[in-house]
Amino acid sequence: MQEASFMGLIRTLVIIIAIYYVLKFFMKYIAPVLLVKYVQKKTGQQYTEEPKTKEGTTTIDKKPQEKNIVGDNVGEYVDYEEVD
Repeated sequence: MQEASFMGLIRTLVIIIAIYYVLKFFMKYIAPVLLVKYVQKKTGQQYTEEPKTKEGTTTIDKKPQEKNIVGDNVGEYVDYEEVD
């Protein structure tokens, strides 16, 4: 049967602390860079494109309003009374 030694405990603690600091470094410095590159790739670099219009010009894009015509046979109006 094997017994746990003091050196084995110290070695395990050093490994856990080293893994913690490596992950901390990765999440602080490397992960944000990779995440930004991934998001730019997925969005098609729309944030880095130059605008197509010159500075100082104004363009207004409006969608024409659609008229909603309600027919007579859409529904039935039900008159009600409030009960106190």
